[in-house]
Amino acid sequence: MRDAYHEELDGLSDRLVEMTRLVRSAMARATTALLDADLRLAEEVISADEQVNKIDNEIEEVVFELMARQQPVAGDLRTVVTALRMSGDLERMGDLAVHLAKTARRRHPESAIPPELQATVLEMGQIAERMIAKAGSVIASQNVELGLELDADDDAMDRLHRKLFDQLLAPTWKYGVEPAVDISLAGRYFERYADHAVHVAENVVYLVTGRRPDELINP
Repeated sequence: MRDAYHEELDGLSDRLVEMTRLVRSAMARATTALLDADLRLAEEVISADEQVNKIDNEIEEVVFELMARQQPVAGDLRTVVTALRMSGDLERMGDLAVHLAKTARRRHPESAIPPELQATVLEMGQIAERMIAKAGSVIASQNVELGLELDADDDAMDRLHRKLFDQLLAPTWKYGVEPAVDISLAGRYFERYADHAVHVAENVVYLVTGRRPDELINP
């Protein structure tokens, strides 16, 4: 019975890693769809989100069942609680990629991103991908030091987010209000995606150490 119990606990980690792979793929394709006005990719991102939602529901069911049947304590309790939190973050990351894809679809056949902003948006997409790849590695390895690195990655995303707004508010902006709204929302989606990646890593740090990252950095 206990072997089956621990297999279920290990299975939570496997499911979470799979979610990171799916939302990384979604972000990569959504960014390309946004920049290249690729309607096919946009539709793929939107339809593929069902897979993310399915795993999120599976994790929730397993967690509730384990808590009801096994009444986990100590480290096992942290495992199931943090799995539920991380699953929620990853599900929302999938939704954010869908929002980007829907923006691309709405603007098709034109690109939602003007030429002057393409480099900034491309870099935001690349940082988002790197962050979720790192978060997946943190889940699989339970590497606390790697988990703490995501804050610095998030700082880079925040700088690009501010740069995007500076470009939108510049006197040289010539594309009107509606494109500015779409781009400002897209910037927010990238920024929130990065925040969720940080939350995922923070929960792994808590799982391993029983302490929050700020408690480790500023004991």
